[in-house]
Amino acid sequence: MFAGKHVNVTAVRRKNDEIIFYEVPRTTQKWLAPLKKIPFIRGIVGILDSSAKGSQHLNFSMEKYAEDETEEEGASSPKAEASYQEAADAPEKKTGLSAGMIVSVAVAGVLSFLAGKLIFTGVPAILEGLLFEGLFESTIGHNLLEGLIKILMLLIYLYAISMTPLIKRLFQYHGAEHKVISAYEAGEELTVKNVQKYSRLHYRCGSSFIVFTVIVGVVIYSLPVFEWDTIWERVVIRIALLPVVLGVSYEVLRLTNAVRDIPLLRFLGYPGLWLQLLTTKEPKDDQVAVSIASFNRMRELDRQMSEPKFN
Repeated sequence: MFAGKHVNVTAVRRKNDEIIFYEVPRTTQKWLAPLKKIPFIRGIVGILDSSAKGSQHLNFSMEKYAEDETEEEGASSPKAEASYQEAADAPEKKTGLSAGMIVSVAVAGVLSFLAGKLIFTGVPAILEGLLFEGLFESTIGHNLLEGLIKILMLLIYLYAISMTPLIKRLFQYHGAEHKVISAYEAGEELTVKNVQKYSRLHYRCGSSFIVFTVIVGVVIYSLPVFEWDTIWERVVIRIALLPVVLGVSYEVLRLTNAVRDIPLLRFLGYPGLWLQLLTTKEPKDDQVAVSIASFNRMRELDRQMSEPKFN
């Protein structure tokens, strides 16, 4: 999936080798637009918005994958023959999703994100408190151990799911997206051969954000004002501070991307790049071709939507 200025585009290769697109115009509620400009608040709004929209696009991909798996061998899918114009004008018809279903998928995506954050916030705090209570007099040592447990949980989880064929394929497409962006930023012609030369790691990846939430969390939780006496006080404080951690982490991610070309500061983004070794895989040529098609389609639609319209 690629997000442009005016539209988000996902490309999917069907079993008959045809590439189809899911195209959704980028729209923002009027009351949300000002919030996206406020530092520390914009990160929270952007994350929830991305979770909702990302779930819609992922659901589209999974739906097409399921259709290909259930179709009779050699049969073509009528939905795979939809034109680009149909995709742009009637995405619901193309995906088979009603407006209500799309909203439901978006809500489910946001709730899944929040549930995951709550689990990875509360469980490490409880485990550290149960296993290492009394080990340190200050809370800083406990906070560092909590952060370490959180990182270990995250790495084990990502490694385990990356072993499944479906998630491995998803991570390959993730790597292909990064390669396409890097090639485009370098001014390369977007061919499979050119794109494959680039790294599957990228500074602006959302995976980097996950690492920064752990690091930033340790720093914020260690501030003297957030002292705790019991495990449950500790968990409540963590959950209450979750919006603060998310907001600050987003600003840190923006900072690491801004200084990535400064030799003495580019290392600030390394933790996120290291995590991408798990959340991305080296893509195959046909996967890179799909990513190129999606990116080019996004640029084409952005260009069309940017052109002045005359009556």
